[in-house]
Amino acid sequence: MRPAPENRSVGDLADFGVVNLDKPAGPSAHQVAGWVRDVLGVDRAAHSGTLDPKVTGCLPTLTGDATRMAQVFLEGAKEYVAVLELHGTAPTDLERVVGEFEGELFQKPPRKSAVNRQLRTREVHDLDVLDRTERQVLLRVRCESGTYIRKLCHDIGLALGTGGHMGHLRRTATDPFDDRDLHTLHDLVDGVAFAEGEDTADGEPDESLVREVLRPAEEALTGLPSLTIADSAAREVANGAPVYAPGVLAAGEVGAGEPAGDGLLTCYTPNGSAVCLGRLVGDPDAESGEVVALERVLV
Repeated sequence: MRPAPENRSVGDLADFGVVNLDKPAGPSAHQVAGWVRDVLGVDRAAHSGTLDPKVTGCLPTLTGDATRMAQVFLEGAKEYVAVLELHGTAPTDLERVVGEFEGELFQKPPRKSAVNRQLRTREVHDLDVLDRTERQVLLRVRCESGTYIRKLCHDIGLALGTGGHMGHLRRTATDPFDDRDLHTLHDLVDGVAFAEGEDTADGEPDESLVREVLRPAEEALTGLPSLTIADSAAREVANGAPVYAPGVLAAGEVGAGEPAGDGLLTCYTPNGSAVCLGRLVGDPDAESGEVVALERVLV
């Protein structure tokens, strides 16, 4: 099993870590993940959801074995700030029309997309007008993962009667991360160099920056409900066994609370290390029987 998150070496963090990255304009999300992989010298890195090359902002990137849990970013919401470029003067009832796009929407992905162009539904949780000029509208959108903001802007333009398209777009949050503690690729490169004793004033290793940028992968799981299981149960999980009731020590001590229904949850060892992702299939308080069916083993 892994050491507790607060006791891990930099190498341990690289093998099971996450960087809340501020993606620059230019490279694709896939290219950025590749750079993170190469800088850390690990086999794998996976981003939290595709951003077009011109789009900037919050791109949490998982490293090493943490790439096994990339699906957690499909469970959470995304938040964006977008500029809607109107093709005519904004009408006086703009806020009312924009407000009608909150809730469940039908969307067909745009032609330039990585998925099949089939009609589907997506939930827009909040849609606010932050500012406006005669032909530009600054929008804040909090929505379900997989919502196409470019298509949303196009549809709002049609509803306003002016036509419109998406201008600049920046992602400000990918649950559970947001833009309050973003780090650049330069921060990561400098942190690794300092940790190796390069570019420091006295030539001595300084791990403070890399530890600030490269965080334990468990921080990507804080929004999920949780179970704490015994070390002996974790060793069985590592060999592919589900979690049985005798191995459950507590519910809800880590993460977002006690699991309910069949939603995704995380199992931890008593030292706070993530063991697996799974679905609740039994009563954690029972004396016997299967409690968690495995989705991803993380050890």
